Amino acid sequence: MQRFVVRRILSETNSTNSQRCNRCFFSQLVRKQETPLNDNEVFLPKMPPFDYSPPSYTGPSADEILAKRKTYLSPSLFHFYNKPLNVVDGKKQYLFDENGRRYLDGFGGIATVCCGHSHPDVVDAVINQIKRIQHSTVLYLNHVIADFAEALASKMPGNLKVVFFTNSGTEANELAIMMARLYTGSNDIISLRNAYHGNAAGTMGATAQSNWKFNVVQTGVHHALNPDPYRGAFGSDGEKYAKDVQELIDFGTSGHVAGFLSEAIQGVGGIVELAPGYLPDVYKSIRKAGGLCIADEVQAGYARTGSHFWSFEAQGVVPDIVTMAKGIGNGIPLGAVVTTPEIAEVLTRRNYFNTFGGNPLCTAAGHAVLKVIEKEKLQDNAFVVGSYMKERLNALKDKHEIIGDVRGRGFILGVELVTDRQQKTPAKAETLHVMEPDERITPPLCFTKEDADYLVDVMDYTMSKV
Repeated sequence: MQRFVVRRILSETNSTNSQRCNRCFFSQLVRKQETPLNDNEVFLPKMPPFDYSPPSYTGPSADEILAKRKTYLSPSLFHFYNKPLNVVDGKKQYLFDENGRRYLDGFGGIATVCCGHSHPDVVDAVINQIKRIQHSTVLYLNHVIADFAEALASKMPGNLKVVFFTNSGTEANELAIMMARLYTGSNDIISLRNAYHGNAAGTMGATAQSNWKFNVVQTGVHHALNPDPYRGAFGSDGEKYAKDVQELIDFGTSGHVAGFLSEAIQGVGGIVELAPGYLPDVYKSIRKAGGLCIADEVQAGYARTGSHFWSFEAQGVVPDIVTMAKGIGNGIPLGAVVTTPEIAEVLTRRNYFNTFGGNPLCTAAGHAVLKVIEKEKLQDNAFVVGSYMKERLNALKDKHEIIGDVRGRGFILGVELVTDRQQKTPAKAETLHVMEPDERITPPLCFTKEDADYLVDVMDYTMSKV
């Protein structure tokens, strides 16, 4: 009979990364125990069975790879865990290391692995496309980009039906900001404190977490109060937070703005779901000031919330521009901006081009991902299993005082640890024995109830040792 135990799994990285804010993300990977247990170790339920064994790995060891990284790759790169994992194989919601150990993946490569690792339909789409043509350019015709754009536009509300493909979320948000400025003739962008939108010039300006901002010129962005129901000044009162945006327009701008950029559920910011009723009021203020409303769906979009295909839909709004990436390619570099025909026209004033954006290989993969989501009803699964997992996490909160908050929806969930629930004091020292201060749970959308039970049971055991 196999026996299982949870070991301490945490992120200890270089000194720069160790100074990140208390809302940084971490990887919830639960390892299958391969070695005998000591008598004083507590048994845990079995990891759910899985009918797959990866081929033997014959490549370099984790130590050898780490040595090469240190020599040849940027020192800005960091890694999870004191002894980083060498992940060599993946299938559905599981990962395997160099020794064949299986891990339950509750992180999804930063909410990127949408329909599961190495999904056969996506793999086949990539292989079939690369056998024909890997890259030409959008200057020539190819049906793959048009077919995917049509399918993607069908998932959008209102008149959002014109698609521009990029390679990443940062590129998508950069393009959205530029389009808003061109269309309105204004420069001012309003985003939220605690936001993360990318690491290029414009998106770094819209980002409002100091650990992700370098000391370079960042202009034309105003950061409004974050409508954080847990830590915000007005709790869950979205209308009060929305007044701050109106005041920024009145006192910090000419009265005319280019746009408002926000996630409906902040990802890097700690899985913070914006206070109810916030976006409708803000969108009214922004549009009254001549601006456009931009929804960043890079992490929370694409069926991940379960209740809706796009996270902004939960607030009952329709943006003017929607950006997306990560899950739309299931790991293939792919991003997109979707807007109305009128707004899209601004890019015809000059030449705007992206060499790789919309290439046949990536768009073939993207179209396959969308088909898998629909065929396997992964949005429904995210809702059912995600709701179940949140219930279990809330039950864990009732049991462990160290859990201050459980938040999010579907398969984008957060757990914040505190030493004092009244003061909401971040549990900095204690969490070094458990996880990083905010646990984010963003697994592949094929996660099962059995996986959810195992993950929560492991957390229960770990927290009982704090």
